[in-house]
Amino acid sequence: MIITYQGNESFKVSQGELVLVINPKGKTSADVTLFSSPRNEAAVSEKSGFVIDGPGEYEIKDIFIKGFPGNIFLITFEGIKLCFLSSTDNQQQTTNNLEDVDILFVPVNAYKTAVAIEPALMIPMNYDKNSLAQFLKEAGETKVEPIDKLVVKKKDLEDKEGDVIILKEE
Repeated sequence: MIITYQGNESFKVSQGELVLVINPKGKTSADVTLFSSPRNEAAVSEKSGFVIDGPGEYEIKDIFIKGFPGNIFLITFEGIKLCFLSSTDNQQQTTNNLEDVDILFVPVNAYKTAVAIEPALMIPMNYDKNSLAQFLKEAGETKVEPIDKLVVKKKDLEDKEGDVIILKEE
């Protein structure tokens, strides 16, 4: 699986020919496109694939998605559980039900929520230099170097406990 960061709350997750895009900034080509906030109609095209912008359970091309109220998506893709946490309003009840999350996409102002979920990896999003520094301080991380993309397999996550990965914006 390859994960890249497009900035703000936008990510691309791919495995082979399958592509999932979360909150695309512009028109994109994907099998599945998720919107955690009101749908950006300018980003939707015939190449957006299956578009999800709210709660429900979905299965598209071996990607299993559960959308919760409060802009939370739990995605099972290639045996890896991804959780996308958007706005932190009214999420406590939902986050209590999230278990065995491998990779958590988390706003930098939601570190305490992230810790409660107990992911193997945390990928902060929607940050500036100061808010990222505060997130890393809360996480007890001092030397995390940003990387261009995260290439990960399920077995790579076995010994991880809340490790922070910073992705450079594409």
